[in-house]
Amino acid sequence: MGGGLYRSANAAEGGGAPGGDRPSDGATFISAEPLNQPAMESTAPPQEQVGEASAATNSAVMAIGSLVSRGTGFLRTLAITAALGSAVGDAYTTAQILPGMVYEFLLGGILTSVLIPVLVRRRKADADGGQAYTQRLLTLAVVALGAAALLAVAIAPVLTWLYASDQSDVAYQDLVTKLAYLMLPMIFFTGLSALISAVLNTRGHFAAPMWAPILNNLVVIGTAGLYLLIFGADILEPGQMTPGRILLIGGGTLLGVGVQAAGLLPALRKVGFRWRFRFDFRALGLGELGRLGAWMFCYVAVSQLGLIVVFNLLSRTGRGAAGPLIYNNVFLLLMMAHGIIAVSIITALMPRMSAAAADGRYADVAADLSRGTRTVSAVLAPIAVCYAVLATPIAFTLFRYGAFTAENAKSTAPVLFFAAVALVPFAVSQLFTFAFYALPDTRTPALVNIPVVALRAGVQIALFAAFSANFAASGMMIGNAVSYLAAAVASAWLLRPRVGRIGLGAILRTLGRVAVAALGAALVGLLVVKLLPGDDTPSRLEAIVQLVVGGAVIAGTYLGLAMVLRISEITEVVGMVRRRIGR
Repeated sequence: MGGGLYRSANAAEGGGAPGGDRPSDGATFISAEPLNQPAMESTAPPQEQVGEASAATNSAVMAIGSLVSRGTGFLRTLAITAALGSAVGDAYTTAQILPGMVYEFLLGGILTSVLIPVLVRRRKADADGGQAYTQRLLTLAVVALGAAALLAVAIAPVLTWLYASDQSDVAYQDLVTKLAYLMLPMIFFTGLSALISAVLNTRGHFAAPMWAPILNNLVVIGTAGLYLLIFGADILEPGQMTPGRILLIGGGTLLGVGVQAAGLLPALRKVGFRWRFRFDFRALGLGELGRLGAWMFCYVAVSQLGLIVVFNLLSRTGRGAAGPLIYNNVFLLLMMAHGIIAVSIITALMPRMSAAAADGRYADVAADLSRGTRTVSAVLAPIAVCYAVLATPIAFTLFRYGAFTAENAKSTAPVLFFAAVALVPFAVSQLFTFAFYALPDTRTPALVNIPVVALRAGVQIALFAAFSANFAASGMMIGNAVSYLAAAVASAWLLRPRVGRIGLGAILRTLGRVAVAALGAALVGLLVVKLLPGDDTPSRLEAIVQLVVGGAVIAGTYLGLAMVLRISEITEVVGMVRRRIGR
């Protein structure tokens, strides 16, 4: 039920979808110890211990790959931002949403909710280990994705109009269309990468899917570097982009996704899978796949409608205001915090909730939901405070490079401030959404998403109409925050008849203590930042000093208040660290 822009598999959470915002980076395959429970000595037989060791090894590989992927993905974003600046960067961001949108309609939501479980079942049930079934599926995917990519390229001007319909800026629309011609073939390679990754995951191979997106990041970083080397960091308007500039930046982005897909092919052979085209598609059971994926398709379609609203509003902001590029950069920061913290917690809880739901132990599902809500809120709160209090130094430290001016960085700060407000509600709403998937139920989240997206779009349109264009991106974030909160409340209300009470009293008590600790940390952080050199347009050194000192003060204050207020979700982590240091 998210409200983000397209984020490539490399840049944010390994495959986050536009509007879908599902935990990724291999999240559904990462194992973890149960929350708030001490590690125990294994009593499993030797063969089970080997399996656990293998799982632990896979988790370690994916964790390292996830960190490197997130790091290089963020560097990719910084490189593109520095090379293109705000005006051209807005067009680039809009063009990049188009292949993501088409891919999500075709495969994105259905992949994790339908195809992976089906591949797992076929792997176990079929005499050939699901080899023939997978070959048919890949053949169908290659045909469908290829046809979709060609069709999308043919109607690129229509897609541009759909997401950037402001007729007053013809040069902007023209640049989006030209970039889209180069970038829409990404649909084919993105879908192919996702399917190959699913095949590898179902065969126990996790390293290549986790590391391949890094190749994509490196290619695009190299492309941005080459662009800067050849053309420099000139601040251009969309109409000033020459064919050579467009070809380099658009073609380099496409090349990155192609390299990512090619990088996965050797791993297929390593796991014993042989690619062979099979066109007997009736054996796939397409009717069953369609029924299973219908609700997820509904979820994605509704989210895309919300995304169209966001893009059309942001495309009307005018030059100098925060547009698609700034909004997307800030949303990436939001998703990084969510991916590192909340996805890890959801990943730890998902297998437990799924197993409990399968056994009819709904009280255990409710207990895990309560625990997860309290933990996510307590751990993400200080990050949200840092985003809000340190929005200006963060913007100037991370993004003020090349063609991205001080004025652009200054416009980024308020957007980041309001994104901070959305962080905790977003993570909690995602936790409840995955609780439905654990039951399993994809229908309810899809139905909830309809009024949630309608509410989000309504708030965003109202704020856009009420305030100046300079407030547009901030208004988009406020609309996101309101919709995330509504989604969490609606999901909790609908889950109660299914799983029973989720401990609302305990949740509210924890949230109250977290709010007090966060407010105290924010006040102290604001005071310290005000005493440090630098105003609302700090130099690079001043911004770094504000960020380092302010971040340390906020973290220390929050931790101290959490200990005094006895926020158990924080004190338990501190106690665990102390015990390990003591050992």
